[in-house]
Amino acid sequence: MKDFLQKLFGKSPAVPDARASLPAGQRVYAIGDVHGRLDLLEALAEAIESDDEARSPAQTSVILLGDLIDRGPDSAGVVAFARAWQQHREVRILAGNHEEMFLRSFADAEVLRPFLRHGGRETLFSYGVDPKAYSAATVEEVQAMMASAVGKEERAYIAGFEDMIVLGDYVFVHAGIDPSEPLEAQADADLRWIREPFLSHDKPLGFVVVHGHTIADEVQVRPHRIGIDTGAYASGRLTALALEGDERRFIETVQAEDGTITTRAF
Repeated sequence: MKDFLQKLFGKSPAVPDARASLPAGQRVYAIGDVHGRLDLLEALAEAIESDDEARSPAQTSVILLGDLIDRGPDSAGVVAFARAWQQHREVRILAGNHEEMFLRSFADAEVLRPFLRHGGRETLFSYGVDPKAYSAATVEEVQAMMASAVGKEERAYIAGFEDMIVLGDYVFVHAGIDPSEPLEAQADADLRWIREPFLSHDKPLGFVVVHGHTIADEVQVRPHRIGIDTGAYASGRLTALALEGDERRFIETVQAEDGTITTRAF
C-alpha cells in the first residue's frame, strides 16, 4: 500500500495530523448527493461560479459525488443540468448506488423493486412516465415504460460516471472505501454502498476521503474522511466542499419555510 500511495501521490503517506492539500493552482468544489433536487443544484452551481470568479485564477473542477437521481422531484433535470454544466466547466461525476440500481433495473426485476421503493418512482415520473399508468402496471410493464422513457444514449451517459477520483491528498468516492484494501483493489460495491467499517475507521489512511451517501445533519469532518451528504432532498441543504491548497471551505443551500432558496458559505 505504501509503495502504491507513493507512486500515486508522489510522496509517502501523510502522517495522521498532516493537513491534506491539492497541488498548487488547483481548486475543487465537491457536491454531495443531489437526489433529484434541481432547484438546489441550480442555486449551488450559481454560488460556486460566483465564488470561483471572485478568487484568483485556478484550474477549477467540480465533482458531483453521485446519487444525482431518485427521491427528489426532478432527477431527469439534474442529469440534464450536469451535462449542460460540463459544456463550459470541468464537471466530473461519480456513480452512486442509486445510479447503479437505476441502470440495473432495466433488465433485473429484483433490482427494480427496491429501486422503486427508494425513490426510483419519482425518477421515472421525471423522465415522463405517466403516474396513473405506472400505478396500474406490472413490474414487466414498468420496465417497458422505463425503456421507452429513458433512451439508450441517456443510459450510456449515466453508465459512464466515474468510480473514484484522486487529486492531491484527496480521494473522492460516493460512499467510502474499504480501509483494509489499497485503493487499486477497491470493489465497486464498496465505493458505492459501504458504511462500516469505513465510517468508524480511525487509523491513518495516508489521504482524506471525500464522500456522500451517509446522511448527517452537519458536514462530517474527521481526520481521514469528510462526509457532505446533508440530506438535500428532505432538508433543503445541498452542500459543497471547496478545496484549494490546504484550505477547506463549505458552501450550501438553505431553504426557508416558504420555499425560498439562498446559499451560505462557512
